[in-house]
Amino acid sequence: MRKAKEPLLIEEIRVDPPHCGEVRVKILFTALCHSDVHYWEFEGIRALFPRILGHEAAGIVESVGDNVPDLAPGDHVLTLFTGECKSCQKCKSDKANVCSVLGINPFRGGMLEDGKTRFFSKDGEPIFHFIGTSTFSEYTVLHHGCVVKVNPAAPLDRICLLSCGLGSVWNVANVEPGSTVAIFGLGTLGMAVAEGARMAGASRVIGIDINRQKLELARMFGVTETLHPADHAMPLQQVVQGMTGGGTDYSFECVGNVDVIRSAIESCHDVRLNSLSSRELLSFSRLL
Repeated sequence: MRKAKEPLLIEEIRVDPPHCGEVRVKILFTALCHSDVHYWEFEGIRALFPRILGHEAAGIVESVGDNVPDLAPGDHVLTLFTGECKSCQKCKSDKANVCSVLGINPFRGGMLEDGKTRFFSKDGEPIFHFIGTSTFSEYTVLHHGCVVKVNPAAPLDRICLLSCGLGSVWNVANVEPGSTVAIFGLGTLGMAVAEGARMAGASRVIGIDINRQKLELARMFGVTETLHPADHAMPLQQVVQGMTGGGTDYSFECVGNVDVIRSAIESCHDVRLNSLSSRELLSFSRLL
């Protein structure tokens, strides 16, 4: 893309070889995320053009630079827009999940090693990277911490969609067998959460969305019950609490809307903190 909100262009470009700590990947499949649309529309002094968007993709390693320990040409991989250097304090902590070095930075247009791009037009014009991935390209160059090797038997056309969701169920929430789960938003992320909850053994998975077609499709991914806001007079968190006898064990918000986040939190069963000696309301994050 060369300007905000203009049609994407298909052009022949030059993709330089990977430098130290980098990998060049042949992209076979890439998904379209709303974040791509957001930065396609983004204007202002921090906007970077020309630029190659895309961040959810699967492909095959074509070449590697020096000091890339775990990857080799021919490896099947997924791209990571939230990479891990595995060396910073946050990567070493089990209480943080955003790398200090390779965390999402939409305003960084070059590679970490030298701040420069690996993309150039046929005329030699530099083309900016996008959140360390830039997968709307036949070939792209990434920091090796933004690439993860996958089983070569996994279908690349499908796993490129699942950049998050499953890990939220298995590695963060640790959903247990027999538990109840609510999922607000049944896009690709929500469907991945549903599949992960099913595989984790959840007994009830309640899917919530404003699109009735998604509600029907969600049952194929493990959703056992569905809710549409228009079918209920009361807030959905109250509906979920009534269905589950006081709230679910786990709740996932897969929309990115503040009001929906509140509903998702309030659909879980209550947890007592302590008795208060005052009627004054305390300010704290229920996310804790």
